[in-house]
Amino acid sequence: MSCNPHHGCDRGRYTAVHGVSPLDTLAVRRAGMDRAAVIAEMEQARNSFRQLLNDASSASLRRRSNGTRWTNRQLLFHMLFGYLIVRSLLPLVRAFGRRPDNWSRRFAAALNAGWRPFHVINYLGSVGGGQVLPKRAMIALMDRTIRGLQRTLAGATEETLGLNMHFPPARDPYFRDAMSVFDVYHYGTQHFEHHRRQLTLQADPILTK
Repeated sequence: MSCNPHHGCDRGRYTAVHGVSPLDTLAVRRAGMDRAAVIAEMEQARNSFRQLLNDASSASLRRRSNGTRWTNRQLLFHMLFGYLIVRSLLPLVRAFGRRPDNWSRRFAAALNAGWRPFHVINYLGSVGGGQVLPKRAMIALMDRTIRGLQRTLAGATEETLGLNMHFPPARDPYFRDAMSVFDVYHYGTQHFEHHRRQLTLQADPILTK
């Protein structure tokens, strides 16, 4: 998810957190969510995604979502895409987490500088993906992706989960200045739930009278 007019997100509602060290991240994780909770929330999202698509009519999938330029079908693909992003980000965070801090800081600054073309590509990608992939294929891809993430999270060491790197906050309201491997696993469901609230699969009863 990106914070731009296409998505209907308000960056003023979110606060970036700066200077999080691996030790700080682990302390927050132990005090709040543990890996079992993140595995469970991903499973809930997987089941919710399946039900949303199975229950949706063709007309409701073509309906415009609330606060974005996407249709419900395109937005559902974007919700799936968030977990695909997580899968791609994890090796990046693990690699930068073992390098000097300024490596990822410069990388994040470069990504922040190119946020405008990223938002356009991100928007058009979900438009295309939502139109091309059949419902059954979207469900199958979500199942494979979530199960793979659950498996790698369950097997990750404490040291690996604590590795972190700098992120480009301009790209997404849920990106913080520094995020750990564990944070990235959780990000997928934050993204999913944010956009789930924008779906309009159930028609407004006032409009249908």
